[in-house]
Amino acid sequence: MPQVLNGIVAVCPDLGIGRNGDLPWHPVRLSNEFRHFRKMTSIPSVNGKQNVVIMGKNTWFSIPEKNRPLINRINIVLSKQYKKPPAGAHYLATDFSSALRLVDTELAEQADQVWVIGGSSLYKELMDVPGTRRLFVTRILKQFECDTFLPEISQDHYRLLPEFPGVPPELQQENGIKYKFEVYESIEQ
Repeated sequence: MPQVLNGIVAVCPDLGIGRNGDLPWHPVRLSNEFRHFRKMTSIPSVNGKQNVVIMGKNTWFSIPEKNRPLINRINIVLSKQYKKPPAGAHYLATDFSSALRLVDTELAEQADQVWVIGGSSLYKELMDVPGTRRLFVTRILKQFECDTFLPEISQDHYRLLPEFPGVPPELQQENGIKYKFEVYESIEQ
């Protein structure tokens, strides 16, 4: 398994992450927040390698078709129903542990950081798997109606880091919406 597993997500105050297959604040665009997501998930720490993004099929199909696959990243989609990757996806895995095995075996030479980008049940698996995990959370400081939620980030298992390289510490604001970036790291039990 990769040394560190990362998750990245934007959440409303009630931990809502989606509504009707889209972001809760849609159609409002948070361009700087999206740039943060792209920078964190696409810039590898090792030259010549690529980061991996792992997502459920609903997350895959929530990405506008013109933006699939996410460029400069190895895209792995999870689905028990599909027999081959959906059009544009690089790899298909039946579940999270199969995706991690794929990263450790077939992709070992080319894969760098691993990023889970949704949805809700995949975030839960990431948060519960043993080892070092980091959660890159954008706290949207305005409530929107949501139907999909991030599991609670337990203070018994995660600690909020005071700062993290490349993550702006100051309050952000776009299109009348304030938000802040937070990074949590797992506490070894």
